[in-house]
Formats: sequence, C-alpha cells, structure tokens
Amino acid sequence: MGLTPHPDRARVLAELHARPFAAVPTPHRVLHFAFQVAAAEAEEDRARVAQLAHDGSEPSAWLEDKRHLALDGGRIRWERHGEFISYTLHVPLEAEPTWPAELIPPGRLVVAIDLRLVAEGLRSPAMVQASIVDGRALVSTNFAPSAEGFVEITIVNRDMTDEVAGATVQRVLEIETYRCLALLGLPVAEKAARAMGAIEHELPDLMEKMDAASSLEDNRTLLDRLTSMTLELERSSASTHFRFGATRAYAELVRLRLEALMERTDLGGPGLASFFSRRFDPAIRTCATASDREANLARKLTRAAQLLRTRVEIALESQNRDLLETMGNRVQLQLRLQQTVEGLSVAAIAYYVASLFHLLVSGLRSVMPTLDPEILTAFAVPPIVLAVALAVRRIRRHHQEVDHARRL
Repeated sequence: MGLTPHPDRARVLAELHARPFAAVPTPHRVLHFAFQVAAAEAEEDRARVAQLAHDGSEPSAWLEDKRHLALDGGRIRWERHGEFISYTLHVPLEAEPTWPAELIPPGRLVVAIDLRLVAEGLRSPAMVQASIVDGRALVSTNFAPSAEGFVEITIVNRDMTDEVAGATVQRVLEIETYRCLALLGLPVAEKAARAMGAIEHELPDLMEKMDAASSLEDNRTLLDRLTSMTLELERSSASTHFRFGATRAYAELVRLRLEALMERTDLGGPGLASFFSRRFDPAIRTCATASDREANLARKLTRAAQLLRTRVEIALESQNRDLLETMGNRVQLQLRLQQTVEGLSVAAIAYYVASLFHLLVSGLRSVMPTLDPEILTAFAVPPIVLAVALAVRRIRRHHQEVDHARRL
C-alpha cells in the first residue's frame, strides 16, 4: 500500500497466533518438559534449535523473533517463554518416558509430564478425577511424580473431535506447567518469612530503645542498626520481587486454563477445581501474604528510620545551637579582653610618650631656666593620651576592614 509499517506490527499481529492448538488423534501420548533458563542459556538453546530447523538462511536471523516451532516433522514442539523453555514430544504409546538423547537440556528441569489421551473405557484410578469439556472428556492424575520422575496424566476422550482434543491436551499441559512455576515462589516465600521474622522480632526491642535513648550517640547507634535492618529487608525484597510477581501471573493463568476446561461436578469425587482450591490456592496466598508482609515491614522500618533520623537531626541542631552560643560568649569575652588590652595599651603608650616628653622638657631647662618640666608634662598628658587613643583606634579599624575584605 506504500505505507510505512511500525517495526513491531508483525510481532503484534502474530501474537494472537503464537501458540495455536494442533489436532490430536485418539489414542495419543505426549511428553512435556519445561526448563527454567537464564538469558544466556535461552540464547544457546535458540541457536541449537535454529541449527536443527532452519531453512538454509542464517539460523540466528531466521529464529530471532520466533517463540514456538515444530521440529522433526511436528514430533517435537519447542516454545520460548519469559523465564522458561518447553519441549513437547509426541511419542508412541508403548515408548519409555525419557528425555531424547538428540536434544540438550537448556536449563534446570521444572516440569516433566507424561500425558496419555485414550479412548472411553480405559479410565485409570487416580487421586483427582474430573469431567471436563462439558462431559466430553475425563481427566485423572495424582499430580505426583512417578518412578521415572513424570507427573502422569490421563485424558479419556468420550466425545471430542481431534481439534477439541488438541486444545484440551494443551490446556492440561499448561495447567500443570504453570502450577509448578507458580509454586516456585513458595520456597522463596518461606525463606523471606524467616528473614522477616528475625527483623520483626528485633524491631519492638529497638523501638523501646529508641524511646529510652537520650544521647546523640545512642540515637546514632540505633539509626545504624535500623539502617542495617532496612538493607537486609531490601536485599530480601530485591530477590523475591520478581518471583512473587511471576507467581501471581502463573496462578492467574492456571485459573484461566481451569475455566477453559469447563469442568463438571458429575463425578462426585475431588475434581480439579476442588483440588486446586485445597492444595494450590493456599500456597499462592502464602506467597501473596509474604509479599504484602514485606511491603508493610518496609513501611514500618521507613517510618522508624525517619523518626529516629529526625531525633538525631534535632539533637544535632540543639548541639549546634549550644556551640554557637558558646562561640558567641567567647567572642564577647574576646571583645571585652581586646578592649581591656587596648585600654592598657593606650595607657602604656601614653606613659612612655609622656616620659619622653618629660625628658625633653627637662633637657631644655638648662637653656630656659624658667621652664617647669613637671607642669609642662602635666599639661601635655591629656593631649598625648587622646592622640594615642585615636591612633590605636584608627589602626584597629584598618585591620577590621582588611579582615572583612578578605572574608568577602
């Protein structure tokens, strides 16, 4: 059309078709694996998959934006997710459940499912059994690993087409995958709870010490400890923030997939919804509670730190005020001492000048016998004192002006 497309337009349009349902015949068997991966592991796995499946162009360019891919004629399905990679293998019913030797595990195994889609009449006993797809299928599982390490799930096809069966199989696989990934937050929540418990146990005692503290040094010591506790909590929160957020997201996906299965309660036993409400939801609430508890404890520590910091600042201001008052008193004392010294200096200088004048007048008496040195000296003392005082005052003002100019 001659229009310039947005660089992400193709990605946006392709997102609705990112994980299409594939028709699955009955009977059928799939092995599903999910691996938690780091960014470097994900890129290495992407390069290996590109080498297996590229169409002759550069593998890295060909697979750069792909999130899912069918390999080996559709026998293997690869999917790239945010923090994990999944492989779904279509295998014969009689095959041994195992990871294929031609593939390299991309990371740490989280999910391993052995799912069988069978015909009516092959229903096996299990802890959880549910009627799904409006009664057109049954699902049974123990949600526990077998001797081979797989969670075994059986879907009995009562009246599903291959397309509906494919959608049902994918939803059941996603439920178990997202369930396991969501529950990765539970050990993190338990570890965070222990760290928060230690802080919560110490915080009341620290608050009592805050109330009793009176000296600046005591308040500083308490502030240092409170800052250390805040850093410990922030370190724990930084390591749990992503995990708790992912747990909430995965739990919501599990809920949506359960709704999409359209479970019916006509079997009378514990169904999927009942099982998840009793076994899965409490763990998710534990993670949510730990996240809220972290946030509340962080707010408490922040308020306590602000209060203590205010007390320290007030104590410092009071100390500075007392110091300034002391300095002001010292300045006043120095000023009075300087005035006293100036007065003594004027007296001493005037005395020496008067003595010199008396010697001068006494020397002139031999030439002028009528001169009386004592009387002349007595009359000369006031002008001498005044002149000396004015000279000292002028010198002091000059020094003050020089000091003021230097400060400016």
